[in-house]
Amino acid sequence: MNHEIRIYGDPVLRTKADPVARVTEEIRALGQEMIQIMHASEGVGLAAQQIGETRAICVIDVPVEYDL
Repeated sequence: MNHEIRIYGDPVLRTKADPVARVTEEIRALGQEMIQIMHASEGVGLAAQQIGETRAICVIDVPVEYDL
């Protein structure tokens, strides 16, 4: 997979996400890629729609220093 962050105005950002019925290796790989993209962009969260996927998945990684 090779995804890029979508920006405001991209129609996929308005598309309803499909539920994930089962966590498969494909879903795990997507989650890992999303974490890499989120860290590379210095973000703390990323939804699948933000990389063009219409699945109900998000990743969140709030650094400890944000909680002080």
